Amino acid sequence: MTDADTAEPWNERVAAVWAAAVGSMVDDEVIARIDALAAERGTDDARAEFERAGARDSAGRPDEAVPLYAHALELGLDDKHRPQAVIQMASSIRNLGDTARALALIEDEHRVHPDAPYRDEVSAFLALALASAGEERRAASVALLALAPHLHRYTRSVTAYARELAD
Repeated sequence: MTDADTAEPWNERVAAVWAAAVGSMVDDEVIARIDALAAERGTDDARAEFERAGARDSAGRPDEAVPLYAHALELGLDDKHRPQAVIQMASSIRNLGDTARALALIEDEHRVHPDAPYRDEVSAFLALALASAGEERRAASVALLALAPHLHRYTRSVTAYARELAD
C-alpha cells in the first residue's frame, strides 16, 4: 500500500473497491481487498465487519456473511448502515432456507425503526420474506403501503386497500 492509499479516507477507499466491482461478479480478489481495508480497523469495528460481510454476500457466500453481519449489528452500526446490514442479513438467511428467522429479523427492523433510512428497501425485503413464508396477502400489503406515498394520485385508496389486504 502506498502513502497515497493510506492518505485517502477509509470510506472512500472502500467505496472505490465497490465501484470497481460494479457490473461484475464479486470474487476472491474483491474479498481480499475489502478484508485488507477492514483489517485496518479490526474485528471490533462494526463498519469493517459489515463490509467484510457484504463482500462475502456479494460473492455468493451467504453462510460466511451471516455471522459477520450479526457481529456488525452486535457491535452497533449507525442509522445508515444498520438497515442495510439487516436487509442483507435477512436476505442471506432467507436464501439459506431459514425463512422464519429472516422474517423475524426484517419484521423487527420494520417495526422498531419506522423512520429509518432505507425504509422502502426494508419494506421490499419484508414483502419478499412474507411471500417466501406463504403470506402473499401480507406481502402485497407491505409492498403497497411502501409504494402508496410515492404515487401521484390514489394514495389514500391504495393505502386503504393495502390495509384491507393485511386484515
